[in-house]
Amino acid sequence: MIHKKESMEREWDESAESWVDFVRQGKDYYRDGLNNPAAFKLIGSVKGQIILDLACGEGYNTRILARRGAKEVVGVDFSIKLIEFARREEANKKLGITYCVTDAADLKGFQDNYFDIVTCFMALQDIKNYEKAISEVSRVLKNRGRFVFSIPHPCFEAITLKRKRIRATERYFGAIKHLTQWDMKRLAKPFKTTTFHRTLTDYFEALHRNKLFISKLIEPRPTKEALQKYPLLRNASARPQSIVIQSIKVEDIS
Repeated sequence: MIHKKESMEREWDESAESWVDFVRQGKDYYRDGLNNPAAFKLIGSVKGQIILDLACGEGYNTRILARRGAKEVVGVDFSIKLIEFARREEANKKLGITYCVTDAADLKGFQDNYFDIVTCFMALQDIKNYEKAISEVSRVLKNRGRFVFSIPHPCFEAITLKRKRIRATERYFGAIKHLTQWDMKRLAKPFKTTTFHRTLTDYFEALHRNKLFISKLIEPRPTKEALQKYPLLRNASARPQSIVIQSIKVEDIS
């Protein structure tokens, strides 16, 4: 039986080459100068840990986790093309990472209570069935394991509706499916991807239902060094561009 690709999978497959160039050529300023420093500081030491990187894309952050001494790292993504790029890089760098083409909402093949940490870097907002994905995260995490994820800040993110860009401050409540326009000049080729605006309550309730309890929340701000290197980040000094959340699986709380 031939798998028929969903439109969101096609979007990322078609944008894969441009995305890989964007990330690997140091053009993703918000990743390198804002979100990654905050997320990896929160994650801390990963030595000896078994980690799943959810919606890993071409594996940029997955490789960071492996280089930091994790015992085992697995990266999953629904885009065949992005996983192909990740596997090619693994063949060259040989960091011991396993990459799988897998829907985040159906982590079949991964056993219960296996991972110490699950990460999801700036991607949970792109997962259609985020509630099922969070349920699967809880299933594969060990008790007291951590789920660390970052998302665009729901209170301030840009939303494109009927070709008009608005701020979430204009229409915050209610889930909204919309297109993200990737059209920065530094992109090799512009593209569009589907994403979802959801409220903080939406995410909190999905975590809580699955016994994932928030232990820390960070709204990243660029450092002086980052601002000097990436002047575009100055807007993130005035209002948060993203949010990083750590939740802990606790099975014995009713």
